[in-house]
Amino acid sequence: MNIIDFVQNGGVIVYILIAINIIGFTLIISKIINIFQINKNIDLISNEISQEITSNINKSNFIDNIIAQKISHYEFGLNTIRTIATISPLLGLLGTVVGILLSFDTISKVGLEDPTLFSASISLALITTVAGLIVSIPHYIFYNFYIGVLEKAHLKIHTKVMSTL
Repeated sequence: MNIIDFVQNGGVIVYILIAINIIGFTLIISKIINIFQINKNIDLISNEISQEITSNINKSNFIDNIIAQKISHYEFGLNTIRTIATISPLLGLLGTVVGILLSFDTISKVGLEDPTLFSASISLALITTVAGLIVSIPHYIFYNFYIGVLEKAHLKIHTKVMSTL
């Protein structure tokens, strides 16, 4: 079975998964660019924050709030990536349920004499499950990786700012 047959046999749900996969990977590519920007701008952000701080009783919380504000634009699209990672297996499960439902419907109409009549529905069920997982897994991995990058950047900036005070 080639990829075209795989997609066509998966039906509408696989096309939906492909569409959200394209959206998700577009966001992932923009986030990869952001990783380079974050690493390049750590010194700049640290210096800006140091200049904003004059005197504050609780400098650490104040600094953390400013850092969160400065790097918040790097989080744009992250919720979409997380949502794609979350709903993709659910869409795959929906396809599984639809495929099994169609299979039982076929069995109730024509019986079990010709397995080829209901095997297409079973194929739909399995294909959508696989497609949902294929879409979900890389989005989930990247989401967790990117959150780690942001936390590491936050810590680096915090350390640099505290060392200048």
